[in-house]
Amino acid sequence: MLKQDMTIAIIVNHESLQAANKFGCLKFCAIVLGLAERGEMSEYNLGKLEKIELRDIWTSESSHFTPWLAGEENLLTLGETLGLELELEAQERAVGPFRADILCKDIGTNAWVLIENQLERTDHTHLGQLLTYASGLEAVTIVWIAARFTEEHRSTLDWLNRITDETFRFFGVEVELWKIGESQAAPRFNVVSKPNNWSKLVTKAARAIDEAELSDTKSLQLAYWGEIWWRTSG
Repeated sequence: MLKQDMTIAIIVNHESLQAANKFGCLKFCAIVLGLAERGEMSEYNLGKLEKIELRDIWTSESSHFTPWLAGEENLLTLGETLGLELELEAQERAVGPFRADILCKDIGTNAWVLIENQLERTDHTHLGQLLTYASGLEAVTIVWIAARFTEEHRSTLDWLNRITDETFRFFGVEVELWKIGESQAAPRFNVVSKPNNWSKLVTKAARAIDEAELSDTKSLQLAYWGEIWWRTSG
């Protein structure tokens, strides 16, 4: 009896599809039929995002996370997040007294890109390393990746971006891992600090105005003293 009822229901649905096709709504009715056969008419089957601890996947920064990030596909993902085209140069490269986790080149500008990783929240030790890297290179982009940024370290990167010129760029990036149900964990990069190019352009324009005004003043002074010299010499 149950089998007959199911057959009748399906026949009725397919007859409805044939009728609906005359009115141009076959696609919609096919979707409804599929939902009805799976019992999904009354509710959505949506998964739930679950955050994964970084150390559950990457036990060690140097042995696990850094080699993973240095992979071509993962550098591409990071570069797309930052708006950079990254090309790997080396891992654990010595820069002054420290060793940078990852050294890249930004293909767009041919500038060095240093990536420093932390699987915990940011600390003063890594901040000091970043400043050492910046002081040893003429043009560089610094990318600081961590599980979580403290407010003081985020604001420090913002401050560095304000006081330096276009040859130095500082990015703060938080890395997270998420999964749905039994799916594989997927990384997500969240930019918490980045160069404010607009502010730098405004500052540069303001400086240009100041220099122009100063030049005009000097021109007036030159004209004034030139007039005096002409009168006294005559």
